[in-house]
Amino acid sequence: MFTGIIEELGTITAIERGPDAARFTVEAPLAVSDASHGDSISVSGVCLTVVGQDASSFTADVMAQSLLTSTLGEAQPGRRVNIERAARLGSRLGGHIVQGHVDGTATLLSRVDAEAWRVLRFRLDREHAPLVTAKGSITLDGVSLTVSAISPADADEHWFEVSLIPETLTATTLGDRSPGDAVNIETDVLARHVERLIALTSTPQPTTKETRA
Repeated sequence: MFTGIIEELGTITAIERGPDAARFTVEAPLAVSDASHGDSISVSGVCLTVVGQDASSFTADVMAQSLLTSTLGEAQPGRRVNIERAARLGSRLGGHIVQGHVDGTATLLSRVDAEAWRVLRFRLDREHAPLVTAKGSITLDGVSLTVSAISPADADEHWFEVSLIPETLTATTLGDRSPGDAVNIETDVLARHVERLIALTSTPQPTTKETRA
């Protein structure tokens, strides 16, 4: 479990690709300073398990599903990534509850720079649109953010906006994003549970008849 507060910027230094998985090596000195085999580390929003490490880097296996649904599938050595270690029990929850289970990706449509912040607008898939609400939480490349605006419910193309302060722009990879770039998104876990409950309660359930001898 994570909070979406990025601790450092790491760098992918090596990728070994197989037929249905890949092994990533990520340079992240802070993350490995107290890491152990089997620990969880968020890499741009994707929860990965440490399988090897040295003084400054760790290695993790990425399964096919994660490669298909996240930007890690197209990543190359040299790419900078947002790093967060798993939250400790009893620590402050500075962002929101983040699982590291990416729903998919969103494409940056536009960026507007103001004097003290930057507004980013992302395209949102129709399947994810019901899970994103104004002033709600969303995770982009592992960063906990508040949704500042959303498209109307009847829009032909769905989008959402986030407003980034200078600290977020410099401390995460979001400051480097340009229109056309993709980011990993994780919608709020509570919204996903509510969607599932509504789907189950609104769908007629099959009934069973007792057989009497």
